[in-house]
Amino acid sequence: MARVCQVTGKVPVTGHRVSHSNIKTKRRFLPNLQVKRYYLPEEEKWITLKLSTEGIRTINKRGLYNVVKELRAKGEKI
Repeated sequence: MARVCQVTGKVPVTGHRVSHSNIKTKRRFLPNLQVKRYYLPEEEKWITLKLSTEGIRTINKRGLYNVVKELRAKGEKI
């Protein structure tokens, strides 16, 4: 999975680069992805996730175990 947040599902989107003379050329807006390692105490193991910064905030808010449980229910291999 390249450039996709595992929690929020954010992917790159396309748009235009606009010059001073208003010439438009294609460009990509990439999500702010980070590779994070978390320790999952319920399973006593480390997991590595590719997350956007919004995904990191989601884990901080809802808890790692709840987020991992939902990802596995969707079929994500973790």
